[in-house]
Amino acid sequence: MGVTRAVRRAFQPGVRGGRRRLGLGLTGVAAVVLAGALGLWFATPDPGDIEQRVRAITQSRGVPLLGVDEVPAQLAQAVVAIEDERFYQHHGIDSIGLGRAILYDVTNVCLCQGGSTITAQLAKDVYLQGSDRGFNKVLDMVLALKVERILTKKEILALYLSEITTGYGKYGVTQAACAYFERPLSSLTLGQYALLAGVTQAPSVYDPTVNPDLARQRRAQVLSKMVVEHLITQVQAGAANAEPVTASGPGC
Repeated sequence: MGVTRAVRRAFQPGVRGGRRRLGLGLTGVAAVVLAGALGLWFATPDPGDIEQRVRAITQSRGVPLLGVDEVPAQLAQAVVAIEDERFYQHHGIDSIGLGRAILYDVTNVCLCQGGSTITAQLAKDVYLQGSDRGFNKVLDMVLALKVERILTKKEILALYLSEITTGYGKYGVTQAACAYFERPLSSLTLGQYALLAGVTQAPSVYDPTVNPDLARQRRAQVLSKMVVEHLITQVQAGAANAEPVTASGPGC
């Protein structure tokens, strides 16, 4: 017993020293990460002018800037369901979605999924010239956090849907509604809202005037996701899927 206690005492200083070094190392890493995060926070633009920037973008394209009460409820539901299902829960970064995207990309050895939130996509378009590649991805996430501090979810969605690309040479959901359905945004059907929500992922691919079959498939994906999220019924989805992908209306 005496020998055993002596051996333990001999090794205890080394164990304590190792733990101390590990603790100091982790503290140092945390300090570096914190300093880097603070540096990025102050280095990225102040998004206080984001509404003015989006207004300038929409004016240059000849499309209207949507107010918070001008986004139809079904369109908002469709966009959130297919693009950012935790939009109303996160604060600019969807850690679950981002982690899932990273895991998918690593597993498939590709850069297939971005994990971007609606807020991050808005920030990317306004402040990063539409690119979130490389280090811009980090800047994009920081900007998204900053945007969420000053804008409501309704404001973010309205700005995003005002400036987003919605087809080949088309911008904003209002212009797309007129181009595809010859109707004002406020008077579209469920199927039409679902199509608008789906086209934004790859506008030149899902543009119904260019690739109607692909646009139809994408619309079905949006409607299916809305059913999963309990936003619509399967019967409603079936009726919406039966609609033509483009239509003639009374005009805008």
